[in-house]
Amino acid sequence: MPSEPSIHSFSTSAPTKLDLNAIDACFALDQRVFAGFWTANQWHQELQSKSNLCFGYWCVEKPNQLIGLICGCVVADELQISMVAVDPNKQHQGLGSSLLQALLACAKSMGCKEASLEVSAKNKAAIALYEQAGFTTCGIRKSYYRNGDNALLKVKRFCEVLT
Repeated sequence: MPSEPSIHSFSTSAPTKLDLNAIDACFALDQRVFAGFWTANQWHQELQSKSNLCFGYWCVEKPNQLIGLICGCVVADELQISMVAVDPNKQHQGLGSSLLQALLACAKSMGCKEASLEVSAKNKAAIALYEQAGFTTCGIRKSYYRNGDNALLKVKRFCEVLT
């Protein structure tokens, strides 16, 4: 007997740009991954702002369910990455890397010269993802997160700095 398709299958095509129609799906994924890092109102603000870029992967079997997303804000010539979330059942399968590459490529095409983010010093998987993408640690924020974890400040430059 053939096996049931995974409830969390996703398309291997490029992630799609998210808009206000994705608020509920973004909020639901945020709840599954981070137990509600942002409120529904914060998601609304994130998705309606013209300076924000959000991309996601939709579940094939459940078209209204996101299984991965990434968000960032373009300020002048810098991309500030604010959220990367991948469904716990789909982690370690390349979704995070694909989302990150899509966001970085979009920001670079818009003229951004660098990207920055904060990541928990204890989140080894995320640190590895960012370092594989060329991010380096440029600072630390002590006790930055609600649980007291330190945040590593990471940056990736898209162009060579001339001195």
